[in-house]
Amino acid sequence: MARGVILLAAGGTGGHLFPAEALAHELIERGWTVQLATDDRAERFAGHFPAVAIHPIQSATMGSKNPIAVLGAFWKIWRGVRQASAIIGRIKPDAVVGFGGYPTLPPLYAATRRKVPTLIHEQNAVMGRANRALAARVDAIAGGFLPQDTSAAGAKTVTTGNPVRPAVLEAAKTPYAVSTGQEPFRLLVFGGSQGAQFFSDAMPGAIALLSDAQRRRLVITQQARADDVARVKAAYAALGVAVEISPFFTDMAARMAAAHLVISRSGASTVSEIAVIGRPALLVPYPYALDHDQAANAAALAAAGGGEVHPQSSLSPESIAALLGGLMDNPERLAAMAAGAKSAGRPDAARLLADLTEAIASRKTISDFRKGTDA
Repeated sequence: MARGVILLAAGGTGGHLFPAEALAHELIERGWTVQLATDDRAERFAGHFPAVAIHPIQSATMGSKNPIAVLGAFWKIWRGVRQASAIIGRIKPDAVVGFGGYPTLPPLYAATRRKVPTLIHEQNAVMGRANRALAARVDAIAGGFLPQDTSAAGAKTVTTGNPVRPAVLEAAKTPYAVSTGQEPFRLLVFGGSQGAQFFSDAMPGAIALLSDAQRRRLVITQQARADDVARVKAAYAALGVAVEISPFFTDMAARMAAAHLVISRSGASTVSEIAVIGRPALLVPYPYALDHDQAANAAALAAAGGGEVHPQSSLSPESIAALLGGLMDNPERLAAMAAGAKSAGRPDAARLLADLTEAIASRKTISDFRKGTDA
């Protein structure tokens, strides 16, 4: 018999859903029934998200300055609150856990109105707008990088780290092995749907500037937008470089474990997975992120010695070639970066977040929970 019901709420993107998925697996192992509230993109995830039910909830992004658009967004969110309230009344969850994105606003707001225990998880080092709107109402905040301090939010924050998927924990069992001499050097390059185009434009030109001996060693896996795949493949083919290009890799964790170096954006999930697996990284924060959260995430990994942060504006094919070539010829530096990344990893984040979820569900206070974890 199930211990109870936990309702997870997450925006319909991988960045929000991956940590929710990791928590779902952990809670199910502990005997809880898990359900998911998300937006109307939920159908894409219905096949693999481990929930007994997925509830599409209306919501809207509050990004426009047009008064009519703002009113329309408020109306849609309010309709979502009514939807979510009806669902909560029917399934009677013991707690509602939000993972950011505007689709979390209606379920979490409805839960607080119904006096259901609530928790939000913030992946980034800077709190997102939806979570900021909810922070004062919820019972607890779990932080991937957020600090526990004396601020209003910090007083109810527990730094759990970001939960990673089982595939990442499996990949983390593979130790880092340096590439020396003429051995193949596996390079992984990815940037997500918004951030990949820069790498598609810049990387082939950078690879062209490496020495012949360095190019012969390279085995590249690179994520590119579907529209860019053909031209990026052609550019690498002209250089005679072994490469695999795709808009999406289902086995990204295993590819990260196999890599000698990662070049990527610095979303919270990416940084957390790089750290748990323990791979050296050149991080290029997405420059158009609203709250500059990627720069803050990257700084956290760099502080542990696990990566270097390079603003996109500072990178050209020439500078990328110098960085990459220098690291290819310095395996000791890469090994030290891999160790630094590993030291920053939180492979127990899903367990800690599940512990906090259970505490909130049983209506424990944050101070009581902290005392229990410090004991």
